[in-house]
Amino acid sequence: MSSTLFRTKKVEQSILDTEEPEHALKKSLSALDLTVFGVGVIIGTGIFVLTGKAAKENAGPAVALSFVVAGVVCALAALCYAEFASTVPVAGSAYTFSYASLGELPAWTIGWDLVLEFALGTAVVAVGWSGYIRSLLDNWGWHLPDYLGGRDGAHGFGFDILAAALVLVLTCILVIGMKLSARVTEVVVAIKVTVVLIVIVAGAFIVNADNYKPFVPEARPVEAGGNLNAPLIQLMVGWAPSNFGVLGIFTAASVVFFAFIGFDVVATAAEETKNPQRDMPRGILGSLLICTTLYVAVSIVVTGMERYDRLSVAAPLADAFKATGHPWFAGVISFGAAIGLTTVCMILLLGQTRVFFAMSRDGLLPRFFSRVHPRFRTPHRPTILLGVLIAVIAGFTSLSELAELVNIGTLFAFIVVALGVIILRHTRPDLHRAFRTPWVPVLPIVSVLATLWLMLNLPAETWIRFAIWMAIGFVVYFAYGRSHSRLGRHQETTVGEVMGNQKPGGGGK
Repeated sequence: MSSTLFRTKKVEQSILDTEEPEHALKKSLSALDLTVFGVGVIIGTGIFVLTGKAAKENAGPAVALSFVVAGVVCALAALCYAEFASTVPVAGSAYTFSYASLGELPAWTIGWDLVLEFALGTAVVAVGWSGYIRSLLDNWGWHLPDYLGGRDGAHGFGFDILAAALVLVLTCILVIGMKLSARVTEVVVAIKVTVVLIVIVAGAFIVNADNYKPFVPEARPVEAGGNLNAPLIQLMVGWAPSNFGVLGIFTAASVVFFAFIGFDVVATAAEETKNPQRDMPRGILGSLLICTTLYVAVSIVVTGMERYDRLSVAAPLADAFKATGHPWFAGVISFGAAIGLTTVCMILLLGQTRVFFAMSRDGLLPRFFSRVHPRFRTPHRPTILLGVLIAVIAGFTSLSELAELVNIGTLFAFIVVALGVIILRHTRPDLHRAFRTPWVPVLPIVSVLATLWLMLNLPAETWIRFAIWMAIGFVVYFAYGRSHSRLGRHQETTVGEVMGNQKPGGGGK
């Protein structure tokens, strides 16, 4: 059985599959498009919301160092992603990379993980977008009925019509085509980056140096005992759970890591890129560098404008300007956040549909979903299915408590990709690699260790939920995926032909 569970799909076969007319996606993206996609999905909920939470509860002004730590971990993983994306330019990102290096079961596991990551990410961001829009509408004197926006249970039945509508509109855009998606993203990203630059430039003139003291607040104990909300590493080694201090910087890094989620989504668009060998590394690394620089600058400015323990958790950037007597800037930030979250939703939805499409093309999910639209050359069936499902989820369910599942899912994918680079270098040294990860195997190993450290700083409760989702995935694989695997059926056919040729009269020479 182990030989079938870890059977690998050759890189050459993965590339050939992309050339089949009924499964071929349209190639229309450039390096600039990919960089814009990366910036579009990375700059979102994280920078507009999590800066205040991480500074106030975990790291203080040293949250800037937390962004650096998270950025370094992402950069290590990005170098591994860049090698795979340029070597295996096929939809599916970490799923496809794992299939070529680790085998079918690990590939299924990471694909299942990515489906959860992107689905929850899309729904959570859609709900956040809805909140910003309702706030802006309230400021203009327009009020939605509670049952079309109430999500906290206080108003009984409620359906977030704005969140659901956003997902459905973006689904239509993705069905029509990637180039339209890219053009929409370029406009929205320009607005979003402008807002972030306004925060940095305007806020720099309001900074009070006294707010940086102390830069790294002393560690403070929190509720001890069997607290599942405490970082897993603290519970494992028996430390009394605490915030702030040096460990607080790493805890905050695991929180603000959500702000970096997205550059790996760029890799899911490899199959739709004109020159993936050249453009994928540029898009992945370029978007990550731009966003890390902006994040560090924003966190330094915001913690300088207002003392960290007085920062707002819900809207730290906007409220910091309000607290310093500049409400006009707060309005601009709220508008930019609402506009910016649009692209985050769209690109997360894009990533999920491409992973789902790749898994269905391999037979691990129903092949019905691997047909592309005859005119638009997009995977319309999984896009419509997932778009409708996520719209319903975003409409009915408050998923904020599950947002950390997105973090742990992405970090798990980072580990798999880093290990895959090492294995594929050993098993297929002959492959042409347009981009090569430097210092293999040292850099991928460091990437695995750094990623694992961030995972251990996530709450124990998050690990439990993640384990439950993975267990469901194993059931689905053994009940359906393993027996319907296209690679498995191909191997069975090949073995049957060989055995037939070896029998007397079987046609062997």
